[in-house]
Amino acid sequence: MTRKAFWLFVTSSILWGIPYGLIRIALNGFSPSSIVLARVVVGALVLIPLAARRGVLASALKQWKYVLAFALVEMAGPWILLTSAEQHISSSLAGLLIGTVPFFGVPLAYFLGDKSIFHRRTILGLALGFGGVVALVGIDAFSHAVNPLWIGAMLLAALGYAIAPAIADQKLGKESSMAVAGLSMAMVAVIYAVPGSIGFGTINGHGAPISAWLALLALGVLCTAVAFTSFFELIAQVGSARATMIVYPNLTVAIIMGIVFLNEPITTGFLVGVPMVIVGSLLASRKHG
Repeated sequence: MTRKAFWLFVTSSILWGIPYGLIRIALNGFSPSSIVLARVVVGALVLIPLAARRGVLASALKQWKYVLAFALVEMAGPWILLTSAEQHISSSLAGLLIGTVPFFGVPLAYFLGDKSIFHRRTILGLALGFGGVVALVGIDAFSHAVNPLWIGAMLLAALGYAIAPAIADQKLGKESSMAVAGLSMAMVAVIYAVPGSIGFGTINGHGAPISAWLALLALGVLCTAVAFTSFFELIAQVGSARATMIVYPNLTVAIIMGIVFLNEPITTGFLVGVPMVIVGSLLASRKHG
């Protein structure tokens, strides 16, 4: 892994470890469809003008079919599934289930021609990373009855997260990451324009608190616009399957934020799981000969 790839991996991991908590805050004032709409509108408003200024928008627009496919399986589907599920399951369980992304991504990468993905060190890293996620979350996540419907919803979201990077890598690799991400968000905004606008900013007749508005803004700018630009660059550096390994440190970031900002306790699972996630992610995301 090059130095650039390493820092892209770290940046993507941090920016996509934050949304779990931000979504939980935003749900205090917005419906799931409104949250998805706000994320993509803010992200598109940031990225599309920048892409147009750099003259890369027209080229990406010519690939609109692949951009639309990416938008559907990366944003339109998974984001509504994830946001809706977080109304019924814990953020920790959501993070654990999203941690299944590489199990979909690795076979897909092999099928698409990346034979090195089944290198023993990659598999070891995959196992270590997932073991670390299990240690971080612990069996407490399953201690309460959970409707299998929401487990299935999260697994569908994970499948989408595995397929989308492959589309970006195979079909959109030559296009500007900024342009592809911005256009994808604009397409999703059209899809959610009506359902996301109904009752926007009100829950049970009450206006959304300022914390929910700030969470939406952070989701749009940091966790959508900036995160996607970094993630596309990471895909270009290490490939689609290895890029999906960010789902492992994502949960670590979320738990660290809880400890620092919410005074949550440092558990044995945290002490065991974090080193496993770090080592496993580095092994699995590195290209081996």
